[in-house]
Amino acid sequence: MSLFHMTCDLKCRMQGLSKWRTYSLAGMLGFAAAFAMPPLYQIYLLIPAFSGLLWLVGGAATRWRAFVVGWWFGAGFFAAGLYWVSFALLVDAAKFGWLIPIAMLGLAFGFGLYSGLTAVVVRLAGGLNLAAQALLLASSWTFFEWVRGWFLTGFPWNPLGTIWAFSDPLLQGASGVGVYGLSLLAALLATLPGALVDRGRMGWVLNGLAVVVLGALWLGGQHRLSLASDDVVPGVRLRLVQPNILQASKWDPTLRERHMVDQLRLGTSPPLNGAAKPTHVIWAETSAPFFIATHQPWLDVVGAMTPKGGLTILGAPKMVPADDRNLGPLRVTNSLLAIDDLGHVGAQYDKFHLVPFGEYVPFKDWLPLDRITQGAGSFLPGPGLVTLNLKGLPPVSPLICYEIIFPGAVTDGTGRARWILNLTNDAWFGQTAGPYQHFVNAQMRAVEQGLPVVRVAGTGMSAIFDGYGRVQGKLLLGEKGFLDGDLPKALTELTPYARYGNTVPLGLIFMVAVAGIGVGFSRRTADQRL
Repeated sequence: MSLFHMTCDLKCRMQGLSKWRTYSLAGMLGFAAAFAMPPLYQIYLLIPAFSGLLWLVGGAATRWRAFVVGWWFGAGFFAAGLYWVSFALLVDAAKFGWLIPIAMLGLAFGFGLYSGLTAVVVRLAGGLNLAAQALLLASSWTFFEWVRGWFLTGFPWNPLGTIWAFSDPLLQGASGVGVYGLSLLAALLATLPGALVDRGRMGWVLNGLAVVVLGALWLGGQHRLSLASDDVVPGVRLRLVQPNILQASKWDPTLRERHMVDQLRLGTSPPLNGAAKPTHVIWAETSAPFFIATHQPWLDVVGAMTPKGGLTILGAPKMVPADDRNLGPLRVTNSLLAIDDLGHVGAQYDKFHLVPFGEYVPFKDWLPLDRITQGAGSFLPGPGLVTLNLKGLPPVSPLICYEIIFPGAVTDGTGRARWILNLTNDAWFGQTAGPYQHFVNAQMRAVEQGLPVVRVAGTGMSAIFDGYGRVQGKLLLGEKGFLDGDLPKALTELTPYARYGNTVPLGLIFMVAVAGIGVGFSRRTADQRL
């Protein structure tokens, strides 16, 4: 039996499964697809996963059955891709451990709704050939990735485009089409092979075109990198402090002084191998686990340990007086503070995109829950994206924690920012895939915006990326230490993505969808004539 006939037989067997076996298989295919994500990059698994989804949806008797098939596929995908969220609930297992199955099922089947809608779109085109359905599956999957990035505050985690992060040349495409454009290519390459079981040349032509686009992307990326500049900002030497403090002990008041002293020591240690001394020292998110902005003795200590003429930039909770925003009782923000060598707070930034259930509880009046992080009450959101002018540094766009994951929403849009600073605390998630995926998000933003990104994570991975997404230095996950490095210069010209945002990938998604409809109807018309 030829490979073609074996594949056709497999498709028929899959479409002949009973209802629950179909759903189970869809869940397993989605689970396997998640292994293509960072840090595993088992990209080849996307082909059987998405081609299998194409066949299962095509065999669904009704639109509802197709929706459930896609729903189970998405549930498997997000369960495998977001398993690390459960580790945050284990930090205080006695209080929150019981939520793990609820949280994981909620995340898996909640986000799985998007792939269920994708399957419905494909099922609506059930009268078209497989090549057309494959184009519609790829375009609708990517469209709902974009919707997931903003709907209900958004959670654009693990878009398919991040699978290309293993290759610097392939990653360069994000400068033009963003991560969603790279997602579209990944979805096409994964789904179109499923159309090869149809007789005719269209499936082969489309697969060939997708491979050509992939090759062109790699060659274009190689060329872009060959012209890349290695220029750095003169007179700036950064030190990234990574103390590797475990989350369970981070907020222990009896350990506060020890944690602060550890970070001060790392910040003032002699440079390695006789390198230049740092001009600016940067700590991670909430690295000062108390209200240091109103604690002058500690400000004086940090100022005394700050490089002369430079800054110590750190994360800390900050009190907002009741009359500041007319909000009644005292409130707290998750903030970034820039402290000079005299112990003065020269600039600050308040995180505005808060983590649901981690920093605030949505629908608090209806949900009898507390946030899962230490402390009572919710954080107050800041006013939004800003560009800070910090002493001795180019204008910077500050971001805290997962604010870095939102494509096209990491600068204030004025074009003044010349680099991005991301303070984060991934200690919640231990040695899991979560910190690696977060790391890739920061790398992707560097390529999209053409701006250097400096990422400082309390337990790792801290890193400096240039405007091409190349890693200029990195501390490993779970490593205690510091990283000294120069600040790369921003690209001289705005990238197309920085200029036009998600307009470009959305346009490509629309074009692929229209092509799918056109391919389907032209083929059906040709068949009717025959």
